[in-house]
Amino acid sequence: MNPSFGTFFAPMTLLPGSALTPDEAIRLLSEARSYTLRLIDPLTEEELRAQHDSLMSPMIWDLGHIGHFEEVWLLEKSRAAAGAGVGFGGGEAPRDAADEGLRGIYNPFQHPRATRDRLPLPARADALAYLEQIRRKVLEEVPRLDFSSPDPLLRDGFVVALVLQHEYQHNETILQTLQLKEGRPYPGLAPVDTPAPRTEPDSRTPDPDSDEPPGGVIPMDGAMVRFPGGVVAIGTDDRTVAYDNERPLHMRRLEPFWIDVTPVTNAAFLRFVEEGGYRTRDFWSVAGWRWLENSGVTAPRHWKKGREGQWRVDVMGHDRPLRPHAPVCHVCWFEAEAYARFAGRRLPTEFEWEAAATWSPDTGAKQLFPWGDTPPTPELANLDSSHFDCVAVETYPGNVSPSGCSGMIGDVWEWTSSDFTGYPGFRPFPYPEYSGVFFGSEYKVLRGGSWATRPGAIRGTFRNWDYPIRRQIFSGFRCARDD
Repeated sequence: MNPSFGTFFAPMTLLPGSALTPDEAIRLLSEARSYTLRLIDPLTEEELRAQHDSLMSPMIWDLGHIGHFEEVWLLEKSRAAAGAGVGFGGGEAPRDAADEGLRGIYNPFQHPRATRDRLPLPARADALAYLEQIRRKVLEEVPRLDFSSPDPLLRDGFVVALVLQHEYQHNETILQTLQLKEGRPYPGLAPVDTPAPRTEPDSRTPDPDSDEPPGGVIPMDGAMVRFPGGVVAIGTDDRTVAYDNERPLHMRRLEPFWIDVTPVTNAAFLRFVEEGGYRTRDFWSVAGWRWLENSGVTAPRHWKKGREGQWRVDVMGHDRPLRPHAPVCHVCWFEAEAYARFAGRRLPTEFEWEAAATWSPDTGAKQLFPWGDTPPTPELANLDSSHFDCVAVETYPGNVSPSGCSGMIGDVWEWTSSDFTGYPGFRPFPYPEYSGVFFGSEYKVLRGGSWATRPGAIRGTFRNWDYPIRRQIFSGFRCARDD
């Protein structure tokens, strides 16, 4: 456990349906920035400026982009909304000419990740000064914003929730970069080679240093529960926190299906590896086999064989033994699809996943999280870098959905079979580039968040998406099958 983060969990967080006050907005903004600065504090100037992988930006770019996004939405768009009185499209506040260079640098559509190390990026001190400069202006501006405005950008503090979630998501992006970074291990994250002894065997308190769930109960790999099907509610109409791709709330009819109680574990996936899963053509789709031949991978990313033939895994630069009962992590969609065929199953659709996570067949009601409508806490889910790693499945006894699925929030993002598309009646807000431009068959949907996800950036309706070849995300999966 990282001593800097092990006891850290957001004391208050964004919750759908809860209107922010200016005071709450300021507290949340301050907490988010504190987390960001703590995350990068152990890193050197060289580590922040380096391009550690072509899939990821230099982390100094992420810092500047966080400030740029905050400047645009809390100092320009929000002022324009307040001034126009009819919507955020009423115009923009004047910009200083000196800011134009920074704005160009931090435009993600103008500069692909693989080329951002060639930009005139600022030094660490200058990037931090820019963040502080924008934040001082924001703290003066937020108390002036009218959160009772009819404008959807301002109403209930949505614009602040937008900026907060953006920073939260870049925190996870930085953690992905740290996982890919070679060389010096992330400071303070001690390697764990031996499970810590239990002084209270029956305790239900999560112990990240053990590979067994509390009480010593080993999960049954492959156990499934049946969802009875029927008409279920998918998505949300929330406009306080939710993104446009989560809306609108609508009803879908699902056929009965079975779904794994837990995410697929390292032990289960290891069987796929050792029984020739990466060499057996029948398990792979045409596109998946093509990717496999081109990539040459033979195991999940960051797995490696030790000197004595035991599998080990790299966690933030630290060499650790593979933990059998933790969810498999850093697999792409094609690997998940192939494993599902190996197991005689399939990936769930995102609608099946959401129904299993949030819908109670007994009451016919939907809830925000698998455990109910209360916000995440350290006792409920492995989020917020509490352990800087996945923990054994079923470690959190309260993280069980009405259908009986465990761990649907936290630990790993879970691949689904669904393409990323808009729901019926989708309307882009507050800008088309957030999600609408990504709709189509190129991207697959992931659900549930990971150990690196901040609590304010996850809920039962949250939709993540990426290319099916991507393995840099903290991604795993669970399987489903027809009734």
